[in-house]
Amino acid sequence: MKEKDKAPKSETVSAKGNEVSDDEKLDIKKSVFEVNRELQAQRQKEQEELERKAEEKRIAREKARQEAYDKKILEERRELIKLKQGIIEDTEAIHEEADEAVVKRTPWQKFRSFIYLNKWWLILVLIFGSIAGFLIYNFVTKPKPDIVVLVICDDLDIGDNPKLEEYIESFSEDFNGNGKVLASVYYIQLSDNDYRNYANGTDNKLTTQLQSADGVIVIGGKSLTDLFTDEKTGQMDEVFMDMNELFPGNSHIKSGRFYLKGTKFGERIGMDDSEIPYDMYITIRKPVDLLYADEDEMQETYDKDFPVLEKIIADLSE
Repeated sequence: MKEKDKAPKSETVSAKGNEVSDDEKLDIKKSVFEVNRELQAQRQKEQEELERKAEEKRIAREKARQEAYDKKILEERRELIKLKQGIIEDTEAIHEEADEAVVKRTPWQKFRSFIYLNKWWLILVLIFGSIAGFLIYNFVTKPKPDIVVLVICDDLDIGDNPKLEEYIESFSEDFNGNGKVLASVYYIQLSDNDYRNYANGTDNKLTTQLQSADGVIVIGGKSLTDLFTDEKTGQMDEVFMDMNELFPGNSHIKSGRFYLKGTKFGERIGMDDSEIPYDMYITIRKPVDLLYADEDEMQETYDKDFPVLEKIIADLSE
């Protein structure tokens, strides 16, 4: 009985031993593959390092030779000047031959040395050149809008509303003659919080747009009114035209501004009238001399955009 019990155990151990052996072979094969790959990578790295050091030594030798030659030429010139001035009668420096000749390199060697010595600068030039090229291409290929409308308020639902551009486009024309009608809404988030305005770069955006003649039609609110209102007198600067003079008798015009609350403006841009602030209005800038444009340029934009404003007022006054 004991002998029978021992035999199966021996066979089992042997079988297990064979299985372990096979797994170990697989692990060994995998390890050899990984080791070979690491050795190849290491050899490649060492070879590149050797080539780099050899190139540096070659450049250093050539530089030393050139400096020695330049030094000898300078010494010979000094000796020659002394001879001409009669300070000395003869000199051995002029008659001596240079111990080391100037290294003459082929154009390809010079090009390689230049690339190697200036590779980081060349990389930076390539990067910034690519960025500049992209910006120029984007500026040249970007379609120019037929009309620009400024939205200056603290209301994202209106300022970033895509249907507002569609609404303005419906009254615009192909002024630039490119076969398409394109309206652009420039939203400038102006709030009563000076810190938020600074963080959003509002001052710079306002200066850029209000000192150029790109857009004269303006949609604004209380924050815009306060910006141009004198705190002492309570009078608003003459930045905008008096809408009462342009559209006399219109019931939506108060204090020279056409107010959008109670009109179809909300419906036209996919909003409910209850979402339109009471102080939201539309107006048009008065042509004057600006920082980035003169009065004639602004008058040209005004004459082009005013018919669009007339159509908007007519549509919202129904």
